[in-house]
Amino acid sequence: MTDILPSYIRDGWWAPEEDPDAAVVRDASTGEPVVRLSTRGLDLPAALDHARTAGQERLGALTFHQRAVLLKEFALVLQERKEELYALSERAGSTRRDSLSDVDGGIGVLFTYSSKGRRELPNAKVYVDGPVEPLSKDGSFLGRHVYTRLPGVAVQINAFNFPVWGALEKFAPAFLAGVPTVVKPASPTAYIAEAWVRMLVETGRLPAGSLQLVSGPVPDLFGALRLGDLVGFTGSATTAARLRAQTPEGVRFTSETDSINASVLGPDAAPGTPEFDAYVKQLLVEMTTKAGQKCTAIRRAIVPAAAVDAVVAALGEKIAERVVIGDPRAAGVTMGPVVSRAQRDEVVRQVRALQDAGGRLLLGSLDAPEVVHADGAVGPAPEGAFVAPILVGFADATAPAVHEVEAFGPVASVLPYASLAEAADLVDRGGGSLVTSVATNDPDVAVELMTRIAAFNGRVLFLSRENSRTSTGHGAPVPHLVHGGPGRAGGGEELGGIRAVLHHMQRTALQGSPEMLTALTGVWHAGAEARPGGTHPFRRSLAELRIGDQVVSATRKVGLDDIETFARFTGDTFYAHMDEEAAAANPFFPGRVAHGYLLVSWAAGLFVDPAPGPVLANYGLENLRFVTPVSPGDEIRVVLTAKQITPRETDEYGEVRWDAVIRNQRDEIVATYDVLTLVAKEGASV
Repeated sequence: MTDILPSYIRDGWWAPEEDPDAAVVRDASTGEPVVRLSTRGLDLPAALDHARTAGQERLGALTFHQRAVLLKEFALVLQERKEELYALSERAGSTRRDSLSDVDGGIGVLFTYSSKGRRELPNAKVYVDGPVEPLSKDGSFLGRHVYTRLPGVAVQINAFNFPVWGALEKFAPAFLAGVPTVVKPASPTAYIAEAWVRMLVETGRLPAGSLQLVSGPVPDLFGALRLGDLVGFTGSATTAARLRAQTPEGVRFTSETDSINASVLGPDAAPGTPEFDAYVKQLLVEMTTKAGQKCTAIRRAIVPAAAVDAVVAALGEKIAERVVIGDPRAAGVTMGPVVSRAQRDEVVRQVRALQDAGGRLLLGSLDAPEVVHADGAVGPAPEGAFVAPILVGFADATAPAVHEVEAFGPVASVLPYASLAEAADLVDRGGGSLVTSVATNDPDVAVELMTRIAAFNGRVLFLSRENSRTSTGHGAPVPHLVHGGPGRAGGGEELGGIRAVLHHMQRTALQGSPEMLTALTGVWHAGAEARPGGTHPFRRSLAELRIGDQVVSATRKVGLDDIETFARFTGDTFYAHMDEEAAAANPFFPGRVAHGYLLVSWAAGLFVDPAPGPVLANYGLENLRFVTPVSPGDEIRVVLTAKQITPRETDEYGEVRWDAVIRNQRDEIVATYDVLTLVAKEGASV
């Protein structure tokens, strides 16, 4: 009998000695047994406690950047071994194209979060959110929002259709946040999840307790959860509602569930236009990739009434040209089976429900198709889970079933509309979707539809001739943007760049003195201790520089000839700098004033140390604000304070953020901004 698939628990592989009741997972094409699943005797509470103790300790010792570097290492390992994952995925019915979206998509998530973590997060353990909030007139009492990681474990319950990407889209942001993960894969593809976890374990680079895998049922899971834990679920809306009801108070529960996604063909996208062609091509891709088993797949094709026949005919031609159904291990096959015979039966049942509600089959059939077998022979496959692409037509586009029933396979319905308002209403009848796409080259059409449908969708893709070749497509979430949706879609956001990382952290309002907030956040606050004098901070490497190191410059007087010279040299002859009468008439100026950029340039001259040294480059300016105008005869000076120091894990330099304040002779603030420099990690002071 096929072996029981092991779990990875408490930093070791575990499986029950035997379980006659273990569930059998079968090959989607042939029905042959692949593996058995059982968690009989598994101590799940101990696994969760291991994550909360060892996992929290090991991940908590690392900064955001150190975790990000590990994510890149994991991505490189999976990249090297992805052919192994492709081969396993074939047993679940995935073609090579399907594996590109799952395996390569998951690897891409790791790379993206590694990059974003190092670019958008500090090399620290606390994330500062938003600006300082002054709470007293003298600046002695401040407020600041920060994010710190949750103290529990992220339990991630995944769907069968994306055992790599679907798991890694949850694991990557949790790991980057510093929260350990327990992965619970869906049974039909659990052996693929076990493979990628094993690959990461074999690197020896996983921090203890940071990743565990449960290969089978978890009946007592929710009773073992507590405040500080999280649950991330992907699956059916019905199951999500049941699990949410079991979730203890204080445990965060986020879900990404099935949704009746729509794709709208704009009224301008008539047959023969690039938009029409792109629409039909996208519809084909969404119906056949992963055999239509995608939470983001198009279920409702919303089309101008006059274009319905053309869409059906064009789609039928493309299916005949491009779709070869069969075992993914056979040459030339472009669409495999659904994941199991049980799933095939469920798809057939739901299509019949659509028929009972008034739908008629425009393309395809519920009869079992003849398919290409692994040896190249063509014929029936009674033990396989094959379903042909099916397009259902509805004369009544408002029939409730078409907006409620999802056949989770290669199935879509085509719905006619007469106006944009009607098209938007049809989209919204889905009750909340992960994504809707719109094929149009008319900005007015796009604006009207966006206004009417955006609140009912987590993502809206506008497809036109300009991006049809470069678009990632209707059904392809990207890690940079939110993946989730309101209402039926679950209300969660599994992806979303740094937003997804922050979901695993707690936002807290801190209140205190500048000195205390500097200590708590690692970011210097005005009013905290500063250290002017001594060796110029630009002569100090990262190893020597400290938060609060400061330069207080000499003063420089601004003359009228300086303003005119700058105007002639740059070409900036705006009247506020050149015309006394016009400038005086402006409510913001007392008369002619110096250019703001002249003052910033002079400030650099006042604080820069010119000799070669640890400072390698000016990296930019941020948050520049001009506060008080400077008139001819005024004097300026600048105070520059080391505000934040961010070493780069993989480079011999890091970023230093300096707080820059320009003041006039009356001690009024003229301008404020942050100066960014790249500074060597090592180098003797001069």
